[in-house]
Amino acid sequence: MAKESYTSDLMTRHGVKRVFQLSPEPPAMAALNDYILAAKREKKPEFFLYFLHHYERSLNSYICRFLQSDGSNQYNAERFLDLKLSCAELLLQKLRTYKPNQGAAFTTYVYPFLMDQMLRFRMQEEAWSFDSLDAYKKIRQAAWMLGNSGDAAKEFAEKNDCDLETAEEYIKAARSIRNRGSFYITEQDEDNEETGEDVTRDDRWDYTEILWNGIRAEAVQKAFDKLDFREQTLLEKRNAICMTCGRVSPWKGRPTFEKLAVMFEGTTAKGAERAYHRAVEHLTEILVEDGILRCIRMKLESQKRRKKKNAAAVYLYQADNDGEWGEIHFDFESGKAKFIRLADWDTVRTNIYAKMAIRYVMKCKDEDLPKEVLLGFER
Repeated sequence: MAKESYTSDLMTRHGVKRVFQLSPEPPAMAALNDYILAAKREKKPEFFLYFLHHYERSLNSYICRFLQSDGSNQYNAERFLDLKLSCAELLLQKLRTYKPNQGAAFTTYVYPFLMDQMLRFRMQEEAWSFDSLDAYKKIRQAAWMLGNSGDAAKEFAEKNDCDLETAEEYIKAARSIRNRGSFYITEQDEDNEETGEDVTRDDRWDYTEILWNGIRAEAVQKAFDKLDFREQTLLEKRNAICMTCGRVSPWKGRPTFEKLAVMFEGTTAKGAERAYHRAVEHLTEILVEDGILRCIRMKLESQKRRKKKNAAAVYLYQADNDGEWGEIHFDFESGKAKFIRLADWDTVRTNIYAKMAIRYVMKCKDEDLPKEVLLGFER
């Protein structure tokens, strides 16, 4: 029997939306989170099933909105069920790591991971094109901008703090995506609520983008847990974020370095700012060690100025905090840079570390050149 657009001989759209419904009804509890607390406290899996029974409607809504965004087979029952079971598996995994004493409900804690899981599912359907979830997120964002921005490359560069050359690479990749549908939701969801949003991000929850422009939430959390209390506090307060539940506070309400200095008695605003940047650097180093990021460490060896402007400079650079240092000479007047010696691990054909260092320094040519800097970027 051939499949139809909305149903198959084995399952229907209505059926796959009710796979977690129990009969008879599970025992009533005051709040949804009580089922999760009971599951952890009593170590009985049936309480997790009770949770899924009540949470299924919300999960259906998230999946419907996500599938609507790609514009193809959005009501295919088998695809819907595959994605839903993938999300249920993630919920079960996160049940083990959920810490109720942190004050956040389980649904709040798991939300950003759930969004990543759905993107990961979609990415696997395009596995021939994408080698990481992070790259896939950015290409989706670039594709959305192509249809909704007058200058997609410029807007992408501004939002992701990258140069136009990098932005153009993502825009070019977005144009070549097979089966690319609209990345802007304009239809109504199952609750008849009209939506219109960039599905590549959610301003309330995308704390990975706030910290590292799209690095996976799990990887950042693991690295964050290795920092000491002072470093964790500085990063959370200054970035207006809770790394336990992922909640993002209004950016304008984040504390100044003066207020952070008051929190840590005996320091000044400048001292708090230096401590914050050291915490960022430490987090970067951990992510590099974990294989999540690449990094370039740069040191200014010499500098020449002419008529109060930077004329030339020599920088040493190191790839991934390891091996011998390379050397790059900059001529700001001609706008050229020359490799004198490549750093260890920068011997690949593209010389990605040296090129990243050159782009960064060239952007600083009209400012005070940094004496030492650590740059992190995605693999």
